[in-house]
Amino acid sequence: MFKKSNKEPQLDAFASVPMMLESLALKQYSDQGHWHNQFHDQVVMRIDETIFSILFNTTTGAPNSSIRTLVGMMILKESFVWSDSQLFEHCRFNLLVRSALGLFNMNDPLPVESTYYLLRKRMYDHQKQNGEDLMGKAFAQITSEQIKEFDVNGRSIRMDSKLIGSNIALFSRYEIIHHTLCMFYKTLDHSAKSALSAIDLEQLEKLAIEEPLKTVYRSTREELKGRLQPIGIISYKLLTLFGNLQTESFLLLQRVFNEQYKVLENQQIELRPKEEISSSSVQSPHDPDSAYRNKGDQKVKGYSINITETCSEEGLNLITNVLVEKANIPDTVFVEPAIQATMEVTGQLIEKVYADGAYQSPANDECCEDIDMVFTGIQGAESRYDLEMTPEGLQVTDNKTGECFKATLVKKQKNSKEDRWRIETPTGHYYFGQQAIRTSNMRREMKGRPLEELHKRNNVEATIFQLSFPLRNNKSKYRGQIKQKIWACCRCLWINLVRILNFTKQICQRTFKTMGIPTLEPFSSGYLNLQIMVQPIWSRKFSIALFLSIISNFFVS
Repeated sequence: MFKKSNKEPQLDAFASVPMMLESLALKQYSDQGHWHNQFHDQVVMRIDETIFSILFNTTTGAPNSSIRTLVGMMILKESFVWSDSQLFEHCRFNLLVRSALGLFNMNDPLPVESTYYLLRKRMYDHQKQNGEDLMGKAFAQITSEQIKEFDVNGRSIRMDSKLIGSNIALFSRYEIIHHTLCMFYKTLDHSAKSALSAIDLEQLEKLAIEEPLKTVYRSTREELKGRLQPIGIISYKLLTLFGNLQTESFLLLQRVFNEQYKVLENQQIELRPKEEISSSSVQSPHDPDSAYRNKGDQKVKGYSINITETCSEEGLNLITNVLVEKANIPDTVFVEPAIQATMEVTGQLIEKVYADGAYQSPANDECCEDIDMVFTGIQGAESRYDLEMTPEGLQVTDNKTGECFKATLVKKQKNSKEDRWRIETPTGHYYFGQQAIRTSNMRREMKGRPLEELHKRNNVEATIFQLSFPLRNNKSKYRGQIKQKIWACCRCLWINLVRILNFTKQICQRTFKTMGIPTLEPFSSGYLNLQIMVQPIWSRKFSIALFLSIISNFFVS
């Protein structure tokens, strides 16, 4: 049964942590600027538990554990890069971690491991069945409240993407097909296996005990190709015989078979040429969501994560949106959903977007018609000719010789609605299409922008670095697109919290610098020691009301 957590838990007179600490420890524990108190206030207490109520029965059953505590544990796990055992150890014995989660008494119960894993599983199953991203909704809701509290300017944004590998081994074609077949065969019970012929059953048993990696190492290409043919035949027999199962392993086998084989008219099975295999094909049966991408020198079997953040010269900047797609999805796909999601989070209209050239496309020109798109580069080599459409027609300038030409409108290509132009050169005719004109206009516009404006996008690369900092060799420890999204949201919530801590520290530093009051000790380890800073004010007989008014004025400005 779903039940909301108590926002104001009662302190136990005999088990309250502050009652057991000595003065210096109590000072740090009670410091509202310390990370654990800020995490509790800015993240845990902002979690809307009703978002997750759909995972529980509303009337019957035992009450659920605190959703705030469980989601907070997920965020802390990814923030400090803990294993599950380290997470529960810190949550049980680390007073600062317990305080961050709202466990202020020593006898406050912590959810057990099974409860923690059950919530993660329910979130995963719910999104897989209904397509609703609960962690994404929680991220948007928390960030929206933070933006309102700190008056974040969301009219300008910047975005960038990052390729990360999935937590899978690099499988060859033979290994993918072999593992997928064996995974399905092992799910069959004794009655299902009895429907197979003795020859097929013997072949499947041999494949089940075979180690495909060793087979790949000791076999030539021709030998592997010869082994793939009978595997395709037996896979087709299984798909035909057990077509009514529709289990996860069956659907995976069906997908791999259709990607790797084709059925001819005479019902013969033929292995597809490698050129026909899509980059979206299964890279590993243990992570069917991952895809392949070759980007420069980087070859990734995994996912592409897109980060969008506010871009203000003054004030606080926060991450507003996280998108996770397969690695072979181009960056152009991220633009429209990232802008729409950011406007929903900030409640502000976006006026300017800073991104690199990989995000530009004609389709995005239409959806971003009223937005100033600042691209820092254009993909591909720069053309020799500069193209400009004028009322008199297309004017072409040779950047190498400086000559100007007036292009001639020519007949459209077959099955094309776009106009084409051409010029005559000593070597023949040179044709230009709409894409060439658009690219030339974008390059000319980019050269006309100030260098400082083009550099505003660079800071989002630091955000990408912080997001992927815990990764080893740019490889995630999770499998599946849903789990990658949960990981990315947790990391981004922590990055936003660190920015809030640093921003609050800067505000207080400016306040005391303006008032001419030195602090007693410098900031250390990124922690904010407000209590020590307030002491000089009282010693100089400043009223508390004056101090609060000055602080509030700085927040408003």
